[in-house]
Amino acid sequence: MTTPHRERIVLAYSGGLDTSVAIPYLADKLGAEVVAVAVDVGQGGEDLDAIRQRALDCGAVVAEVIDAREEFAAGYCLPALHANARYMGQYPLVSALSRPLIVKRLVEAARRHGGTTVAHGCTGKGNDQVRFEVGLGALAPDLRIIAPARDYAWTRDDAIAYAEANNLPIDVTARSPYSIDQNLWGRAIETGFLEDIWNAPVEDIYGYTDDPAVAKDPDDALITFEHGVPVAIDGCPVTPFQAIDALNQRAGAHGVGRLDMVEDRLVGIKSREVYEAPGAVALITAHQELETVTLERDLARFKKSVEQRWTELVYDGLWFSPLKQALDAFLAQTQAHVTGEVRLRLHGGRAVVTGRRSPASLYDFGLATYDTGDTFDQSLAAGFTTLWGLPSRLSAARDTRLVAATPSGAGPS
Repeated sequence: MTTPHRERIVLAYSGGLDTSVAIPYLADKLGAEVVAVAVDVGQGGEDLDAIRQRALDCGAVVAEVIDAREEFAAGYCLPALHANARYMGQYPLVSALSRPLIVKRLVEAARRHGGTTVAHGCTGKGNDQVRFEVGLGALAPDLRIIAPARDYAWTRDDAIAYAEANNLPIDVTARSPYSIDQNLWGRAIETGFLEDIWNAPVEDIYGYTDDPAVAKDPDDALITFEHGVPVAIDGCPVTPFQAIDALNQRAGAHGVGRLDMVEDRLVGIKSREVYEAPGAVALITAHQELETVTLERDLARFKKSVEQRWTELVYDGLWFSPLKQALDAFLAQTQAHVTGEVRLRLHGGRAVVTGRRSPASLYDFGLATYDTGDTFDQSLAAGFTTLWGLPSRLSAARDTRLVAATPSGAGPS
């Protein structure tokens, strides 16, 4: 007699308590086989082979660990750099950038292993449930979606009790007071005592940055860009991944990229978030400065509105939307002349530009200088200012004429 084929669920696996417990829980509750997929986007901190083995020990029929660090840097962090993306003017989209890549890899795994359902560990309060599910709906609308923590009303205490009752190979005693998500682009810390927005962050929450108050000698980094892509640091060629990784180390050593903000979540609530993104902040700072030298004024002004909309779309989980794809094309076009070098001084929690140069520069020394060598024809300015202010003068004359023609004490009809 042939054994009936069991449904296969592809689980976005982090190696932590919640997703480890989800493996046997989903197998028991739904009678399904669970395929665990962990995607390395540069989060570090744990042996990936150990994560794979833990998934198997928890009952996964297949466990995959996918090295997507270079893809994440080039295909996700780099577009964010071109958009100078900082949600609410601060957050450089750390978690939001990794989710569409993880979604893409989950869909590929589902096709590879005959999966009919995808599961993730998000709760109903956060943004990530939207990012996962909207992305899955765009790439694979035929796949069913399960979120155990949300759909089955799990609590962390429930997960711990289940792990202990089933002797799962997970250390459930060392409970972190924080919720942490990290990848190559940065690190996000929330919950615990940080939920009181009056409480100041303490030093032990940080992992990517050193205390900027500790005295150190400044570090000057020379970053070379070609068409908006960082290609060298201090003259040494780098890939996008290597550029971000190197600046995470160098800028992080000076406490660059620490952020503490109350953030407007997609689901409508405000959330206190602490971030550290040294490499991202350093690169965005350098990239923005090079754009000031190489982008024409009206293009630069319009690009700022595109940057904001692009950032909101990605934050809101719409990476695969038609509008975001159209804005990608615009942003790519703006990078045609963003080539040159920027010198950054990393010191005391800040990345400060101290020099910039470009073969595609729109800065003309002869036009800018007030000293000998000035090539600007100042005789043209008088006519220019007259014409530029003409609409305002006409408007003011009109208002004066109408006031004069109005009987004394009469108001508008």
